[in-house]
Amino acid sequence: MSVGYNVAVVGATGAVGEEMLKILAQRDFPVKNLRAIASERSEGKVVEFKEEKIKVENLASASFKNVDIALFSAGASVSREFSPKFASEGAVVVDNSSAFRMDRDVPLVVPEVNPHAVEKHKGIIANPNCSTIQLVVAINPIHKRAKIKRMVISTFQSVSGTGRDAIIELKEQTKNYLEKRPLEKKVYPHQIAFNLLPHIGKFLPSGYTEEEMKLVNETRKIMEDPAIKVTATCVRVPVFISHSETVTIETEIFLSVDEVREILSRAEGVILQDDPQNNIYPLPVEAAGKDEVFVGRIRKDESAPNSINMWVVSDNLRKGAALNTIQIAELLIKKGLV
Repeated sequence: MSVGYNVAVVGATGAVGEEMLKILAQRDFPVKNLRAIASERSEGKVVEFKEEKIKVENLASASFKNVDIALFSAGASVSREFSPKFASEGAVVVDNSSAFRMDRDVPLVVPEVNPHAVEKHKGIIANPNCSTIQLVVAINPIHKRAKIKRMVISTFQSVSGTGRDAIIELKEQTKNYLEKRPLEKKVYPHQIAFNLLPHIGKFLPSGYTEEEMKLVNETRKIMEDPAIKVTATCVRVPVFISHSETVTIETEIFLSVDEVREILSRAEGVILQDDPQNNIYPLPVEAAGKDEVFVGRIRKDESAPNSINMWVVSDNLRKGAALNTIQIAELLIKKGLV
């Protein structure tokens, strides 16, 4: 007889929450009972899971009891307040916000990279930042072979990483721009349509942004190597779904381009698309809706020894958020930790 679990999706009406519901159904996750929970303004709305219509509960008044797994995608402040309440009632919380990522008592997990980390959980497991997830899936196999010393990263992040309102803003600005109408700016400080914003998250005194430092700190924690040197520039681009990254990797020992291709061709969760002579390389529009991390444009960095450049693309709503969260839950079940 198959075992089922009581699952709560917190933030069920948001872009990532909706993706979680889809992926739970697509992967036939062993759900016995599913609860959709969101903020007061979504109370009473109906979401669909498989063929079932589920009424959305108000988080502020919801019960925390009888939940085995709580999948959170409701923002850091909400997670800080409510994740411990679910955990105290016996649920294992997998949190998609930044609330607990750098907490030394909370595992930060990408199943293809550090699955063993889930075993140390104390009721809460953190899902990394979207741009970090696709990065570590791509670089970890290389790190295992040649030990990475330093990385230089530039990200090109889609508006869906900001949420539903940003998707709407890009659509409306694009339409108004083409029709020569005034552009409203609500979500971003500048026009995003036909533009690039080198600004994701708050600026820190160092001049870096919060998003850039997430890439630095989360990568070191997941890879369990605080000695890796990382510098990043994060850019918001007028793309609806999928984040892209240029990554320059410096390793301790030399790897040829062919060796890197061979490593990545066998890497879990990676699809190699690297035939530039035939215009084959990862594209955001093609990665959207897919589960894997796509890697291409692999080439030697001519400016430094033992260095490789590559291009990494993945759907930020799926692998970068909802899918990785659910893969963590699947890992908990596999290891008998829930």
